[in-house]
Amino acid sequence: MRTFLQLYKTLDSTTKTSIKQKALVRFFVESDDEDKVWAIALFSHKRPKRAVTTTLLRKWAAEESGIPLWLFEETYHIVGDLAETMACLLPYNHSDHNLSLDDWIRQINTLHKKNEEEKKKFIIDAWKRLNQDERFLFNKLLTGGFRLGVSQKSIINALAKHLQIEENIVTHRLMGNWDPFEVTYTQLLLEETEGENSSRPYPFYLAHALDKEVSELGKEEDWYAEWKWDGIRSQLIFRDQQVYLWSRGEEMILDGFPEFNIIQEFEMNSFVIDGELLIIKEDKILNFNDLQKRIGRKKVSKKTLVEYPAQIIAYDLMELNGVDLREKKQSERRQALQTLILECHQSIPLKISPLVAFESWDELTHMRESSRENNAEGFMLKAKDGTYKTGRKKGKWWKWKIDPYTIDAVLLYAQRGHGRRSNLFSDFTFAVWDGDRLVPFAKAYSGLTDVELTEITSFVRKNTKEKFGPVSSVTPELVFEISFEGIAKSTRHKSGVALRFPRITRWRKDKKVNDADHLNTLKNLL
Repeated sequence: MRTFLQLYKTLDSTTKTSIKQKALVRFFVESDDEDKVWAIALFSHKRPKRAVTTTLLRKWAAEESGIPLWLFEETYHIVGDLAETMACLLPYNHSDHNLSLDDWIRQINTLHKKNEEEKKKFIIDAWKRLNQDERFLFNKLLTGGFRLGVSQKSIINALAKHLQIEENIVTHRLMGNWDPFEVTYTQLLLEETEGENSSRPYPFYLAHALDKEVSELGKEEDWYAEWKWDGIRSQLIFRDQQVYLWSRGEEMILDGFPEFNIIQEFEMNSFVIDGELLIIKEDKILNFNDLQKRIGRKKVSKKTLVEYPAQIIAYDLMELNGVDLREKKQSERRQALQTLILECHQSIPLKISPLVAFESWDELTHMRESSRENNAEGFMLKAKDGTYKTGRKKGKWWKWKIDPYTIDAVLLYAQRGHGRRSNLFSDFTFAVWDGDRLVPFAKAYSGLTDVELTEITSFVRKNTKEKFGPVSSVTPELVFEISFEGIAKSTRHKSGVALRFPRITRWRKDKKVNDADHLNTLKNLL
């Protein structure tokens, strides 16, 4: 526990990658194997399910701190982090335990089977055995809030250095549905097993946004162009006559898309395909709002399967008959993928991503303007001689997206941020005009600098009309340009619309509140 705490404090106190790397390597050298597994899991978002509600934690922490709940809540809103608030308000005491990180997590996990009184007794006893720093970490384990400036790549780099093996091998071994309660460090990273890894996906190759003139890529004949679809990037795996479907976020999502199980009914080559999961009905690609009706479901009704049928548009072939194809050229993988898709039975919901034929970059630039008519976000550009890489690498894959929609909106509500931005208002709700009233239509929290957030925070404090817990209703004076990728009808929002990826593009200090856009502008986009 103490070794992991030291690692956590180091990672939280610096922005320098080199310092983080050294701290991670040192942790993997000094820690027990059980704690190593949990460190990897916690930083890879494989966290245990929360065993106690935050409502109960706030109530018990207020009682132990000897303050009324309302004062605890106000303090929490200012601090912005529940684990830190509880750790600071609870009475000071010295550390009195010798438990490891693994010990604490396994004890916390037993709380799922206990009643409220038993949970309360365990947690309060734990608080009394821990010093303030340990208590903070313990609270993080309870709440599941591990948000640190350490990337998956940093973890992989540190493990590769510690184990003296290649990074891509570490990356692949950490993919998939492994359980930190069950797997050992040796099984996870040091053993090469066959059967149990049949479901394991490969790391995805992620494209960079095109940051130069498209003509600078070179000769047109050296590149493929494909439509960039707005769905769920997925990996469809067929090994040992079993089907697996992974999202880019390393979630197994086959339960929500059972139509792909039909692959098991046919004798065919094993494969791993990289593609886009979409809703396609009568050969028409529907928008992301329709796809959301399928996301997160464990059981899907026959009616939903008929109304919102899923397909995968295949981008790439990563493995065929157990052979890793990622080091082959894009053109070779494309040919193998085309052959595989042609051999598939027509009932399998799988199609190849069509190539966009073009003679010149100018012609492709003109064609790109029709992206939205095809329910696409733009083009993917892929070098024919490129290999399939791991992670986000520049050079061989580029995403060339069309410009987003924009609209000018009024700031209506503001909420404090979390972590390092807990002293600033950084989460905002925006509105547009509907007649003579302002109607909220979107929330956004990215796109502004800390200097701008400081200025906005000063405005919010001086112009708050009402408070709703951590949310402040403000005088409608500030106008911002909001960008978004798509728009759909919504019955859940007062405005009647829902935006795709809204973010703040700029603060329109040149505009007055009456200059903001109207709801009809959004509805016309539909």
